[in-house]
Amino acid sequence: MVFAQTSRALVRRFTTSAVRRSQEWQQQGVPGSNLPFDIHNKYKLTAMFVLFFGSGLTAPFLIARRHLLLTSAK
Repeated sequence: MVFAQTSRALVRRFTTSAVRRSQEWQQQGVPGSNLPFDIHNKYKLTAMFVLFFGSGLTAPFLIARRHLLLTSAK
């Protein structure tokens, strides 16, 4: 019973401090102001998304191609 009370108190203290800390961001009330990239230029945003996701999706295929080329060269 004592363990349950102390664990509830710790969880409550953590959640309230986490909520308090989350308010430290400088949010200006503008959509996208808290994002780490600029969303105002849609062409640049599209190019960055294509590069980011494209590099992650093509990497396994390029690695497999290199491996197949190396094994066929032997």
